[in-house]
Amino acid sequence: MAHALDLDVAVEDYLQHLKVERNLSPNTIEAYANDLRQLLEHLGEAAGVALVGQVTPPALLGFLQALTGRGLSPRSQARRWVAVRGLFRWLRLENLIEIDPTAGIRMPKAGTKLPELLSRAELDALLATPGVDTTLGLRDTALLEFMYATGCRVSEACDLQLDALHLDQGLVLLTGKGNKQRMVPVGDCALVAMLAYLQESRPKLIEKARGKARREGHVFLNYRGARLSRQGWFQRLRDHALQAGITRAISPHKLRHSFATHLIEGGADLRAVQTLLGHADISTTQVYTHLSQTHMRHAYNRHHPRA
Repeated sequence: MAHALDLDVAVEDYLQHLKVERNLSPNTIEAYANDLRQLLEHLGEAAGVALVGQVTPPALLGFLQALTGRGLSPRSQARRWVAVRGLFRWLRLENLIEIDPTAGIRMPKAGTKLPELLSRAELDALLATPGVDTTLGLRDTALLEFMYATGCRVSEACDLQLDALHLDQGLVLLTGKGNKQRMVPVGDCALVAMLAYLQESRPKLIEKARGKARREGHVFLNYRGARLSRQGWFQRLRDHALQAGITRAISPHKLRHSFATHLIEGGADLRAVQTLLGHADISTTQVYTHLSQTHMRHAYNRHHPRA
């Protein structure tokens, strides 16, 4: 019977559905898998639940309470609840359960958290830090300039292929979430840095590559000539930030936040920024309008003589 289906089997089937039918990215699927594994562990240990038909609203409320007890913020709880609710809605649509146990349970309010960004002065210092005197310095300068010029996600940069570059036209084809593609312009500073990297640095890195790495065609390579990983780039970025005098937390995503906010501050149309970022919903882009207004208000209060 359907309700006798093991929960762990149901989760694996759901993740396969997300991969094959909904075409979600590997990173998104991994996040869903981690969230649902936490659910399985809780239900098994706290409620002795192992079958989909045994899951009840009280058991799920107990999971939410456990997340609160671990000190997770409402925002983090809400993200996990999206995975849980998605699982049981899918089970109901597939007629694998008769009643959706998540129905009627209110998702924790995540609130609106404004993304952090880098100031123009911080960006100038950061972009100048790697230098162009070494192979990896050229690569890091090119990657920093590229990410700030295009607003791409770190995964989009690390997965970027040579055949996606149209630098003679000042364009790049980025592949985002759900394998959705968008053509994005590349500014002059980034073009200069990219061409220098491709002509002088990347050939030296590819010489060190072995096996299939030589044939994969990734643009940004590590010191062994293989694809640069997100973790590897995060560490390099953090090192450069410290050299630039930026002591607060930094991540590649802050370059994306800075790109969007600075465009809007410069008068860019919100729909254009939505397209450049690859956001499916303009409400996701809307946060940058609020962020821009906040920074402009702070600047006014600091510098205007009659503020």
